[in-house]
Amino acid sequence: MPVNDPAASRVDDQARLVSAVREAGGLALKFHRQQFKSWIKHGDSPVSEVDIAVNDLLRARLLADSDDGWLSEEDEHDPGRLTKPRVWVVDPIDGTRAYIAGRNDWSVCAALVEGGRPTVAAVFAPATDELFVALAGAGSTCNSVPIGASAGQGMNGAKTAGPRRLLDGIGAERQGLLVVPRIHSLALRLVRVAQGELDAAIAGGNSHDWDLAAADLLVHEAGGTLTSLDGRPLAYNRPNPVHSVLVAAGRERHPALLDLVRSGIDSSA
Repeated sequence: MPVNDPAASRVDDQARLVSAVREAGGLALKFHRQQFKSWIKHGDSPVSEVDIAVNDLLRARLLADSDDGWLSEEDEHDPGRLTKPRVWVVDPIDGTRAYIAGRNDWSVCAALVEGGRPTVAAVFAPATDELFVALAGAGSTCNSVPIGASAGQGMNGAKTAGPRRLLDGIGAERQGLLVVPRIHSLALRLVRVAQGELDAAIAGGNSHDWDLAAADLLVHEAGGTLTSLDGRPLAYNRPNPVHSVLVAAGRERHPALLDLVRSGIDSSA
């Protein structure tokens, strides 16, 4: 094996990530629908003692014996990350409101970001035992089975999920979209596009790196596209890790979704 082989290193990173995310998901599942402490933090966002415990576990596993950076919803203020060539971007429990409410649509998300883009990613939905994994250039899988975004170019009949206000703003039903119930974990919503369970997904403004990085790689490696409304891919580990409205779909369908959401927002402005 060549010294400092990037491909071999990423395979090792993937193995470490999968092991850590599975362990973290098992910890979260142990307390699911049980009694635990929760509270409201800044921005009217909920957090629980389980979020913190899962965050601590992932940090210990992913940063062990490394000098990598760290960006997590529960440890977001780490300025040293901006100088690191490799940064782990983590959401211990994406969809905390759903988790606290005893729903199944929450997930554990983590990705390794290099040069502003994710290179290794995992999204684990413990309540349904679905582990989604992606490696840059090697495709996306669910429970080790390859997955792919749905084919097609138009939006008529496209199964779509997203915030109700945005769907109403674009006249989703009038445009022929088949609106499905919102998935509370944003990462899981986007991953359903990678899996082909959804044809399209929309994210409202104010999403963060930790909501997106892992799902982003999964979507792209599954033959889909996730962009902001300017059509550009997302850049991660910036000083401000916040993103505006985003759209995800298969590569052929993405332009139609992008045009529809843009026109809906423009007409309501």
